[in-house]
Amino acid sequence: MKRDEAMDPPRSGMVAIVGRPNVGKSTLFNRMVGQKLSITSAKPQTTRHRISGILTTDASQAVFVDTPGFQVRQGGALNRALNRTVVQALQAVDLVLFVIEAGRFQAADRKVLALLPESVPAILVVNKADQVPEKARMVPFLQAVTGEHAFTAIVPVSARTGRNVAELVRVLVSRLPEQ
Repeated sequence: MKRDEAMDPPRSGMVAIVGRPNVGKSTLFNRMVGQKLSITSAKPQTTRHRISGILTTDASQAVFVDTPGFQVRQGGALNRALNRTVVQALQAVDLVLFVIEAGRFQAADRKVLALLPESVPAILVVNKADQVPEKARMVPFLQAVTGEHAFTAIVPVSARTGRNVAELVRVLVSRLPEQ
């Protein structure tokens, strides 16, 4: 018997959105909160500060924290500051959305993955899934990524078109702490 949604316990929590630059974190953030709060651009380092947005439903509230892309290629004061922002965001959340680009798992992704606290549940968000022409290629790709971290769920999405974002919200809400 399926439980009535009204019977589900209220859930709420802080959710960090992390990943390397230009994987679609800010686009996903804007899509989930239903408005453009975070600037999006093809240019790296567009997001330079933590930006928060809230999604409230009848039985849940998620406070999303959009973070800058974690910088691995270049040093410098700006990149160190951006990276500190990411690390600090991960220390104060109940759930992590680790965003990667479908079909591309690079050294930069691995460095971000290594930052994820073991004590915080993480969902693997595979963005730009609509751009992979051969879906069969996704299986070995996902096996390689999930072999490096114990994710609580894997959700393919297209942040740009909104495809499967509602499912991602459903999954992440189910993993927020009960109140």
